[in-house]
Amino acid sequence: MHRFHAALLAATACVLPAQAQQPPTAIAAGPLVTLDDAILAAGGAAPSAEAAQAAVSAAQAARTVAGLRPNPTFQTQVENIAGSGQYRALDSAETTVGLNVPIELGGKRSARIAVADAQIVRSQLSAAMMQADIRLQVTILYVEAIAAERRLTTAQDQVRIAGEALSAAQLRVQAGRASPIEEQRAAVAHINAQAGATRMIRIAEATRANLARRIGRPLTGTLDLGWLDRVHDSYGPALPPDAAGTLTLAAAEADLASADANVRLAQSQRMPDLEVGPAVRRLSQTGDTAMVFSVSMPIPLFNAGKAAVAQASAQRNQAAAQRRMTALDIEQAMTDAMAQADNAATLARTANGPALAAAQESVRIARIGYREGKFGQLDLLDAERTLADTRLSAIDALAAYHLARAQLERLTAPAPTQGN
Repeated sequence: MHRFHAALLAATACVLPAQAQQPPTAIAAGPLVTLDDAILAAGGAAPSAEAAQAAVSAAQAARTVAGLRPNPTFQTQVENIAGSGQYRALDSAETTVGLNVPIELGGKRSARIAVADAQIVRSQLSAAMMQADIRLQVTILYVEAIAAERRLTTAQDQVRIAGEALSAAQLRVQAGRASPIEEQRAAVAHINAQAGATRMIRIAEATRANLARRIGRPLTGTLDLGWLDRVHDSYGPALPPDAAGTLTLAAAEADLASADANVRLAQSQRMPDLEVGPAVRRLSQTGDTAMVFSVSMPIPLFNAGKAAVAQASAQRNQAAAQRRMTALDIEQAMTDAMAQADNAATLARTANGPALAAAQESVRIARIGYREGKFGQLDLLDAERTLADTRLSAIDALAAYHLARAQLERLTAPAPTQGN
């Protein structure tokens, strides 16, 4: 058994200097990058925002197209040619040159314009929703990045504490006051702490890379780590969740308005259009000219437009039901997000307040007692592990609070006023 302890201590002594050559380090300092800075940068770099703006431009162009009247038709007709007798060749040809002008009836043009206007409003709301989604995505990445750096700081602190514990254990073993097993435990704890800190460095680098990719530029500055500690007493007044006026519900209402406009358009299509055609006819035999006026209208015999109206009406009913379902979903999600934010805030206050103070005091007492030989090494390690877990729990609770709050802000994002 003594040979085993000696071999393990020798292996540990070889591992520690090798790891000491590459101690875990924090990310380099630089200009402060706040959450608002990241959101502002992401708004101009997100392809989704560009796509949403292009959709608005397309809807505005469609509005122009919807307001255009149908084009007239130029027609030429030659009669009484290539026959026999006096109708041989072009001797008795009658040439008619005219213009057919379509006349839309039933309010088709105004109905098309109403559909196009509804689509413009919907595309503008989609663009606003895209901006709100970008803000939520950047907030999530920002919270993950600063939480990872806070965890890295805790892990580095554990490396320092484990190093001090190892030094203390080595002195106790050399003085004959402790078994070599204590040095072995301390060495293993130090190695695990260094491995944990290295893992946290990789996670912190990955979260920063994800945030940099989202905002479209390298993230060389420091993040606002103190922002994570800002916990509000409550999100707002204790009122029942209400989806009215929210961005998502406004989009559902815009879909309903578009469906109403499509019903009106389908109804207008049931009225046949007229085509009037003034023309001039030349009589080859006499050289005289005469005016010709034609009027034509299709007969709605096989397609009277009832099926199209029924289809548009069904789609309108679907949009109305979807609007009601969206309101219920929003209010349910708001309730869940409020509960998650309140619970996370409570956990964060507890972990950063009484629980953290108690864990710190426990570690202080355990260290003093360990140095004086009143407490064993296991007691000290357990107290330090409890303190580290409490700090990590506080970070997790703060991150969960800000994520729930970001989700709640997305759900309650107000719809832009008309014309904005």
